[in-house]
Amino acid sequence: MQNTTPEIRDFLNTVIRADDAALQSLCARFLHPGCVFEISYPFEPLQGAQAIIDSFLKPLRAALHHTRRRDEIFISGANRRTEGGDWIACITHYLGTFSGAFMGIIPSQKLAFLRSGEFYRIENGQITQARIILDLPDLMRQAGRDPFGGQLGLETLFPGPATHDGVLPEGSNGAASLDLVEAMLGDLHHYDPHTGGSEGQTGQDGYWAEDMLWYGPGGIGSNYRWEGFVKDHRAPFLTAFPDRKGGNHYCRIGHGNYAAVSGWPSMTMTHRGDYLGIAPTGRALTLRVMDFYRFADGKIAENWVLLDYMHLMHQMGVDLIARSNELASPTLATP
Repeated sequence: MQNTTPEIRDFLNTVIRADDAALQSLCARFLHPGCVFEISYPFEPLQGAQAIIDSFLKPLRAALHHTRRRDEIFISGANRRTEGGDWIACITHYLGTFSGAFMGIIPSQKLAFLRSGEFYRIENGQITQARIILDLPDLMRQAGRDPFGGQLGLETLFPGPATHDGVLPEGSNGAASLDLVEAMLGDLHHYDPHTGGSEGQTGQDGYWAEDMLWYGPGGIGSNYRWEGFVKDHRAPFLTAFPDRKGGNHYCRIGHGNYAAVSGWPSMTMTHRGDYLGIAPTGRALTLRVMDFYRFADGKIAENWVLLDYMHLMHQMGVDLIARSNELASPTLATP
């Protein structure tokens, strides 16, 4: 698997900017004929190279002029979940001039960074399955039409790891990194409903570094230290969805000082409190999740989180694209 990973990365970085002839040949080489791409809402599942080219790659390239990928994390490993298989997990930004509408989003005619979390199953050097979360709400924000209005944490471009080693990292401690994530997730299920706190998460023997950084998707934003995470994300989320159950992951991998997990969906919950200005609907909801972690000195130092909030809000009866497009002419935000 490790020998294949750089080739897959080269493919992903080349195919997004290849000419039409090379696009076809590259996809024939690296996408299995039965490959299925499941992409965040409003995409439908795409099967086969031609559907992936026509309904994902070409529309993205047309919307972001001179499209490029900019990988921040790119790791691989054997999947610890029962589904098994060898997987790649990555955080990237698709960047370019946002000059054409994408999934109906009004373009800004300015540089944009579309963040993306991606999991790929690899067999015999080909991608057989992909799950991708595109942060479309953040793309709307960059275009100056933020459908959420920046109510929680800092809305900003995802930074790469502080150690600048997230792409094809070295080290053989991936299993230990994943062990720590799994222990943390197990304890995170138990929390004080009044404070949002969980035992064992912080302090000398806790899982998280004192100066942890948590990078959230559009609608949540990013925050600093455990108290910032609780204030800007965990407490509002648990207030809105007090019965949430998570951890239903199809993939968990570790690679060096990094680990990544994903569920499709990972969470089930009921909308029982106000969230991001949306009154409780009482509806049963699901949430697709991707988490990426970096470890330092045996603790989680950074956590990048992709959530399919397009799909979540659709279940709550909210069309984020329509809401964004209805906003007044923008004052463009910085990435």
